[in-house]
Amino acid sequence: MIGNKTRADNDEQHQRIPLWLKVAYTLMVAVIIPVYWHTLGPTNFLWFSDIALILMVPALWWENRLLASTMAVAVLLLELSWIADFLSGAQLTQVALYMFTDENHWFVRMLSGIFHLALPPVILLMLIKYGYDKRAYPLQILIALIIVPLTYLITEPEKNINWVYGLAEQRTDLPPLVYLSLLLAGFILLIYTPSHFFFKRFFPPR
Repeated sequence: MIGNKTRADNDEQHQRIPLWLKVAYTLMVAVIIPVYWHTLGPTNFLWFSDIALILMVPALWWENRLLASTMAVAVLLLELSWIADFLSGAQLTQVALYMFTDENHWFVRMLSGIFHLALPPVILLMLIKYGYDKRAYPLQILIALIIVPLTYLITEPEKNINWVYGLAEQRTDLPPLVYLSLLLAGFILLIYTPSHFFFKRFFPPR
């Protein structure tokens, strides 16, 4: 009986996220938030990747499978695309092009690089440890239905946060309602749906 309890305790301990990782990730976010707020403004936190960066803090500390799974659906595919573009010198999609220009201070770019390189492994670790919660798919769709229109209403076209004014540097000529509907459909069909089915297949709940 005692042996079985010990093995169960060891298995539970093996499942848990290491304390050092929780602390290190939290400290990283604690540095990034005030720097971004001062240099990029509070609306910058409407980027889906910034939302994921922040919400992964409680996801780690609470070891919350639903919260981590939702952020995985939202940004993991996009973050991996960012890393691929960064490693190519912004020759693939140019989403990481700002890392190779003087548009922002070098310290902000350094923090951005750390942030985008650290976020995917942390999300993947949560998926590996706890599995994927399929409730994340409808939850992320609901979040997108709120964040995308809100981003359009309160941000400037120059920042083009979440691409609500056009893809990359191209501004759309479509009516806003039409374009935002197409953008949401693109997020759901091209990012959220394939991510959901991939995670459900390869990261079953533990």
